[in-house]
Amino acid sequence: MAVQHGPNRPDPTVAPATAAVTADAAAIDEAAEALLGVWDTAREKATNRLSGSQLRALLVVEQDEGINLGGLAGNLGMILSSASRLCDRLVAAGMLEREPGRADRREIALILTSAGRSLLDEVRAERRDQLSGVLSRMPPASRAALLAGLLAFSTAARPAEEASPAVRTA
Repeated sequence: MAVQHGPNRPDPTVAPATAAVTADAAAIDEAAEALLGVWDTAREKATNRLSGSQLRALLVVEQDEGINLGGLAGNLGMILSSASRLCDRLVAAGMLEREPGRADRREIALILTSAGRSLLDEVRAERRDQLSGVLSRMPPASRAALLAGLLAFSTAARPAEEASPAVRTA
């Protein structure tokens, strides 16, 4: 007879250390829903004009100004035609511009417009306001522990060639 185990019970066939990490992942997944809810609320309050994919695209372009369509598609995990349609909508909304590439004029570079930058600033401001409200209800030691954990998570999530002990700011 098979042993029954659910999402909150450890799998007896998995090594204890792996089971502990899996249990932590499940707990973090549940807790992160609140954080993602704050993110979504901030995005919706700042703009109801953009989807989550469109916002992610703007953030990628902001991080790598002049990125080409292939680079954007790779960063977003999309096929090229989907990324192109996404950019078409962002250009039509006045958030992005397409310009000839600096190194190769046959290549198209994606550039944020001032409206795109303003929108990202609005989203960040709203997100920080939402986060401040939640964080103000937490004890200082818990806020410090959360920050330390998120910084360590951010470092671990970066590809090995990017990971460094230096703290990056948004």
